[in-house]
Amino acid sequence: MNPKILIIGACGQIGSELTFKLRSIYGDENVIASDISYSNLDIVNSGFFEIVDAQDYASIKGCVEKYNIDTIYLMAAILSATGEKFPMKAWDLNMNSLFHVLNLAKAKFIKQIFWPSSIAVFGPSTPTESTPQYTTMEPTTVYGITKQVGERWCEYYNQKYGVDVRSLRYPGIISWKTQPGGGTTDYAVDIYHKAVIDKKYDCFLTENTKLPMMFMDDAIKATIDIMSADNDVVKIRSSYNLAAISFTPKEVAASIKQHIPEFEISYTPDYRQAIADSWPKSINDEEAREGWNWKYTFSLEDITKKMLFQLEKKYNTTVK
Repeated sequence: MNPKILIIGACGQIGSELTFKLRSIYGDENVIASDISYSNLDIVNSGFFEIVDAQDYASIKGCVEKYNIDTIYLMAAILSATGEKFPMKAWDLNMNSLFHVLNLAKAKFIKQIFWPSSIAVFGPSTPTESTPQYTTMEPTTVYGITKQVGERWCEYYNQKYGVDVRSLRYPGIISWKTQPGGGTTDYAVDIYHKAVIDKKYDCFLTENTKLPMMFMDDAIKATIDIMSADNDVVKIRSSYNLAAISFTPKEVAASIKQHIPEFEISYTPDYRQAIADSWPKSINDEEAREGWNWKYTFSLEDITKKMLFQLEKKYNTTVK
C-alpha cells in the first residue's frame, strides 16, 4: 500500500524536485504538495497543492486530516546565510515546524517523518577531513544551531515516544531546476548560471574553500532510500552523515572552463566565508553506506556537464 505523503515546503529547492520524484513513484494522488505561498507554479499546477503554514500546528493538522496523511517530509527552513540576517525568524521557523510535526506523530496522526539536517551542525572544533558521524558539534550559525537542536529532539521523540523520524545531514546541494535558497554553498549553483549567461562569476568564497557537495539527483535518491529502508536498519535517529564529493571554487571553475574556455572567475569573500570556514571539508558517511546501502553517483565532471547542458536550454544559449 502506497504511503499518503505531505511535503511541507514543496516550493523550495529540494522540496520541489522531491515532490516530482515522489509523485512519479507513488502517484499524484498520494503526494500532497504544500507551502506558505504559490511561489512555484510548476509545483502548484502539477497536482494536489495546499497552502500550509509550517509554524501553525492547526494548519498542518488540518491538511493531514483532509488527505489522511501518514508521512510528512518537512522541507521548510530558513538556511544558513539568510538565517544570519534574520536569526529569530530562522529559529522560530526551523524549530516550531519540527515540533509541530513531531507532536503530530506522537499523537498518532501520522506514522513517519523525514526531516533534513545539514553539515551546518558541525563547527570550528569539528575534525574537518572525513568528519565522522559522532564528533564534536559546536555550530556557529543560527541555522546550524537549529539543526543540532533538532537532531537531539528527533532522537528524543524516537526513544521516548517511538516516533519514526528519519534524517540526513545534507551537504551543499547543486541543481539546475530551481534558484538557490539562501545557503552558504549556493555559489556552486550560481556559478553555473553565471557561466552560461555572463561567462564570468565573482565568488563570495576564496578559491581554495573546500566544502562537501552533492548533485540534487543523489540527494533525492538518498532521501527516498532512507524513507524506504526497513525500520530495523535505520539505527541513527538524530541524523545520518551523507557525502558525495568535495571541491573548491577553483576546482569547479576549472571544470567549467573545460566546456567554456573563456569563463573567468574572481573572488570577493564576504560574511559567508566565516560560515564556510566553520564547516567540514569532507564527510565520512560510513554508517549510511553500511546501514542502508547509500552510494552517490555524480562526480564533479558529471555535475558540470548536466548543469551546463540544462542551463543552455533554459537560457536558450550555446555552450561549446
